Formats: sequence, C-alpha cells, structure tokens
Amino acid sequence: MKTEILTVLRETDGYVSGQELCDRFGVSRTAVWKVINGLKEEGYAIASLPRKGYRLEGAPDIVSESELLSRLETRWLGRRVVFFEQTDSTNTQAKRLAEEGAPEGTLVVADMQTAGKGRRGRSWQQAPGTMVSMTFLLKPEFAPDRASMLTLLAAHSVAGAIEAVTGLSAAIKWPNDIVINGKKTVGILTEMSLSVEQDSIHYVVVGIGINVNIREFPEEIKDVATSLYLESGSQVNRTCLIGEVMKRFEADYEQFIALENLTGILEDYNAHLVSMNREVRVLDPKGEFQGISRGMNQNGELLVEKEDGSVVCVYAGEVSVRGLYGYV
Repeated sequence: MKTEILTVLRETDGYVSGQELCDRFGVSRTAVWKVINGLKEEGYAIASLPRKGYRLEGAPDIVSESELLSRLETRWLGRRVVFFEQTDSTNTQAKRLAEEGAPEGTLVVADMQTAGKGRRGRSWQQAPGTMVSMTFLLKPEFAPDRASMLTLLAAHSVAGAIEAVTGLSAAIKWPNDIVINGKKTVGILTEMSLSVEQDSIHYVVVGIGINVNIREFPEEIKDVATSLYLESGSQVNRTCLIGEVMKRFEADYEQFIALENLTGILEDYNAHLVSMNREVRVLDPKGEFQGISRGMNQNGELLVEKEDGSVVCVYAGEVSVRGLYGYV
C-alpha cells in the first residue's frame, strides 16, 4: 500500500484527505497514518493539515521499490521491480531471475554494487547513493544477431533521459558509452542467453550504470570520467532519472520491434554521436585504419569513410573505435 499512497500523493496537486485514501484502498485511518509516518521516516516531506489531509512537498534521493514504482510512467517495462540495497551485480541478479522465470520487463536496481560488470570483463565498485545501477530483462522474439542493437537503443534512451532530467548535453560514443564534455558518464552492458537449440533468444539483460552524484574520482581516471553532479553542479534525483530512462527505452524498443531496425532513432542518435564527421581510428584485429565517421546506419554499424573515399561498415562486436583526440 505504501507504493499506492505515494503514487497518489505524487500525482495530486494539493492535499489528499485521509478519508479519501481510506476509501480508495479499503483501509483504516490508522493504516494510512502508519504509511504516512513511515514515508516521513524515510525522508519524504509530507504536510498534514486537519480537514485537508496530506500533501507531498519533497522527496529524498532514495532508490526503493516504492519510490521507483510511484514514478514509473511505463506500461510494461519495470512493472516488476527487484531492489537490492547492496548486491554484486544487477546483471548477475537479472540473469538469475530470468532463469527462474521472471517476466519480461523485470527491473533490477541496486543502491550499491560491489562487483559491477563492464565490457571485456572489467569490474568496479561504487559508493552507496552515488550511481544508478540498473538492469532490465527482455525476451525478444527476433533473431539473435539483432540483439546487439539493443545496446544502441539503450544508449539513445539514456542520453535523452539525462538531457531531460539535468539539462546537460549528453553525447554518444559509438556504440554505447555516454560522454559529457568528453568524459565518460555512462556504461551499458547487454548480455544474451540463447535457447537450448541456439537458434533463438532465451532472454537479454540490459545493464546500465550512470555516474550520478559522485563528487570525485580517483586520480587515475578523473581525466576520463565524470558524473552528472560534477557537470551540473547539482544533486540529481536518481529515481527520477531511472523513470525517464525506462519511459524512453520502452518507446524506443517498441518502435524497434515494429520497424525491425534502428530507423526510428537513427537521426537523433547521429545527432548525439560525438564522432560524427570527425576522424576516428578503427581498432580492427585484421588491421587498424583511420577515417571519418559518417554516422550509424539502420543496422547499428558505424560508417567510416577511408582516405580513398570507400566506406566501411564497422560492427561493434568485432572492433573498437577511438577518437584521435582524448577519450572519444
């Protein structure tokens, strides 16, 4: 009931009477009072006036199941939330839940990760309350070779969410890193499990880590990493950001399923692409080369124009791309 009452308070402009809450949820005034007091103890600023009821005046930056569900505007994505105050990796937990039969759209969120997962087996730790660590579960019916495009969808959704919530300008380093002022702010890791026959997708988990309220970085990475707090100068509400990411991804994903390619986000993705029309170095095991980035195509490949005018389609799963100047 806590989630439901918090949702009503958040959606109401003004006061909600205690009797209205009792009638809506079929509970006693004492039960409502206990929920309100519990919310206050968690840090919510709730005004109470006789004959008027309750009004939500402020919310703390906490990540919890109730707070998340009260903010979500999605229809199916994130409608089941599994929250951990501390866990090893939200991707690991999401995969465990998938194996146990969790429904599509399940969202796993942690206030703190002790063994976050990155590309090429990299791992990291975070301090409580400073990052968004989230993973959601998908069960797509398209061919396995299209799953890599989900990472690009996630990058587009996250960049848009950051801009909407903070007003910052977020750029995408193809295929899926988000950078602000040339420094990495977001990492995305998509992992797929195939069916027993290996010809269809069992499930996909999309993990997203966002440096939100980190105030300083270790000396060895401070020149290449940043946070939303450091760039904006303001504390960012993490649950609000998660809700915006989920809303945007749900829309992007449904469009992707309908079109069966990335055409729906292509123009906006390329508008956010930090390397667009800039020189890049392609780290291909078959031989490195340089060229000009001409943007992503509808299949998620980066188009790189070589010196001789030919255009190479670079696939994210095979090679890496680096800018010639700085991180990007």
